[in-house]
Amino acid sequence: MVLIAVLSLVVALVAVALSVLTLRTTNARRRAMGAEALPEDVHGLRQEVAALRAEARGSLRHVAVVRYDAFGDMGGHLSWSLALLDDVGDGVVLSSIHGRSEARSYAKNIAGWRCEQQLSPEEDEAISNARA
Repeated sequence: MVLIAVLSLVVALVAVALSVLTLRTTNARRRAMGAEALPEDVHGLRQEVAALRAEARGSLRHVAVVRYDAFGDMGGHLSWSLALLDDVGDGVVLSSIHGRSEARSYAKNIAGWRCEQQLSPEEDEAISNARA
């Protein structure tokens, strides 16, 4: 069970790393173009901003973690829910529930800030925090 928890954490970290890599690649491409490639008029600048917003819309920019004690006899906030969402609320919420003898991990798809499966209060809080 610990292996599943570690695996879900690794998947989450890979998703975050890919978002960062995409952002860095975009920034490097913009720097390589130089200032001379930027339009000089207001209309051109507005088009450039619109293009940048459209490009960033699909990246995982809404991230939040909620740590908690899943069981009353456990302390240390070892359980957690992690929301990884884009601008339209599509993504995933990952949860890891730690008990004394086992840990369970869950992944639930999120579309439009909603989930088809029932969310725990902590998962719902993670999504709400990511949206804010």
